[in-house]
Amino acid sequence: MHSVVVHHHLYQPPREDPWLEVVPTEPSAAPDHDWNTRINRECYARLAAAEAHLRDRRAAARDPDARAGIARVVNLYAWCSFDVGATLCEWLDAEAPDTMRAMQEGDAASMRRWGHGNAIAAPYHHVILPLASPRERATEIRWGIRDFRRRFRREPEGMWLPECAADEDTLDAVAKEGIAFTILAPYQVHGHDGSGMPVRWRGASGRTLTIVPYDGSLAGDVAFGGLLRDAPALARRLTPYRDAGDAHLDRCTTLATDGETFGHHHKSGDSTLTEALSMVVRESSSRVTNSAALVAKYPATTDVRLVSPSAWSCAHGVERWRSNCGCRLDGSKPPAQQWRGPLRAAIERLSHHAHEVFEHEGRALFRDDPWDVRDRYGDVVAQDGPALEQFARRELPADASDHHVQRARELLELERATMRTFTSCAWFFDEVERIEVRQVLRYAARSIELSGHASRLMPEFVQWLAPATSGAPNSGSASELFVREAMPHRDATTCAAAGAMACASMGIATPRIATFDVTVAAHDEAPSAPWQVTLAHRRTGAVRSFVGHVHGTGPGLTVDLSEANADTGDTHGINVHEFPEAIARQLLRPMALSDEALIDEVGPTR
Repeated sequence: MHSVVVHHHLYQPPREDPWLEVVPTEPSAAPDHDWNTRINRECYARLAAAEAHLRDRRAAARDPDARAGIARVVNLYAWCSFDVGATLCEWLDAEAPDTMRAMQEGDAASMRRWGHGNAIAAPYHHVILPLASPRERATEIRWGIRDFRRRFRREPEGMWLPECAADEDTLDAVAKEGIAFTILAPYQVHGHDGSGMPVRWRGASGRTLTIVPYDGSLAGDVAFGGLLRDAPALARRLTPYRDAGDAHLDRCTTLATDGETFGHHHKSGDSTLTEALSMVVRESSSRVTNSAALVAKYPATTDVRLVSPSAWSCAHGVERWRSNCGCRLDGSKPPAQQWRGPLRAAIERLSHHAHEVFEHEGRALFRDDPWDVRDRYGDVVAQDGPALEQFARRELPADASDHHVQRARELLELERATMRTFTSCAWFFDEVERIEVRQVLRYAARSIELSGHASRLMPEFVQWLAPATSGAPNSGSASELFVREAMPHRDATTCAAAGAMACASMGIATPRIATFDVTVAAHDEAPSAPWQVTLAHRRTGAVRSFVGHVHGTGPGLTVDLSEANADTGDTHGINVHEFPEAIARQLLRPMALSDEALIDEVGPTR
């Protein structure tokens, strides 16, 4: 029997502002608000309702792409193996719940069809596991498993490794957590026979892990060639053994590639895949299945050796994420990624400081070992509000004060921010001044803030980042990017409070702004009476109160406010363009037709 498996690796890095926990506008994603929104529209939502079209044979002679209409609508999550990164799931929960629901329904349908679900787990953050410390590697795997259980209501059988990056320790760590299999490139494994059937890796500890090798040539032609323009050709590539003389042998063709390939990178790729799979299922000698069902039906008996370390997108092991190894997107330009090593060194140094703070303070707060508490945080880390408060109280002594609960939540968020700084995208591309680097630097700034040592660590971190430059004349550095676009130049809580006051002055109810729960005190009838606002951060539980006055309208709208009961009594003037984006848009929309809409009274502060 010839088996066909199509695996989608679905992933987006965390793009949320680390203080507001919402994704800001990303102009490069136009016409959409941000890249998550754009890719969901072009790909993830389409995979949930992919359209297969009938061929118009009469018009085919004139136009090979002529189609008579929609033949069927297919939820490809029910027919394709897939993993979905937890940071993408966090965004889908809030912004595209229908897509998340389609993934869950597709997994449930595959369980009914094959007895094994299409969804497999992934480490929580897209980090290069061979470069992580043993403790960080274990937490990423455990968080991924815990999040998977909550979303798909079952135990994961397989786990996708970010960038397929693997070494002996990584596979052993995955096997230790009870995972049965992973999917790797064929050139990452020595000793397999090329049939595509499951093989077995055995580590020094005696633990074993099944590996499903994917078809590297097929993956390359789908991702970078023109195969997604031709459904019959794709179907033939998925069933290459139908005319083979040794048809009695069990074989498998696994196509594993980024899920974004189907619709985002290649327009209508989802439709082509749907049509190709419909051709495959009509083949009597082939069957569509998923990786978990394949591994269960054909237990691995062939032992193989791992190329350690290795990855699917670096010819030099895992050097792409720590050195100027030559791997880059633009091969026409000379390698100029000298910044990769210093960037990783700076972030590793910062993480060391963050972990010291977490362990030192955590041992005085938590009932159990703080690292065990961090692992358990994976049960709730994708949630906020009451779930996080209840978790913290369970992990503290019964007589813990509210102050201790808040600091415990801050320490867990310190670890979350620190883990996010190792998101692999920051090292993958060619230039240091990209949005992916900026984003991990913003999480670094949040980590520094939550550590409680910002006055010392912030300037030190800038110095650590200084060597992270491409070396080209007039090129920027990671330290300049950090100062310019990552360091908080205005307190986010103050800006949210100003937005709440402005909304209250216009009679707009705002019980929540971004990640803050908002309480607005009743306004005194006197025109000069100040507004009073209290904000509670839904992740850390930090509560702050402000008083202030609202002036002007439209682009000139400004709030003068100060923190209630503060020792300094400093007053801050916050203009509407500094409010959280959704609030600013809501307040400015009524002025869209007025002359003021084209008048920029207050320019950007940066």
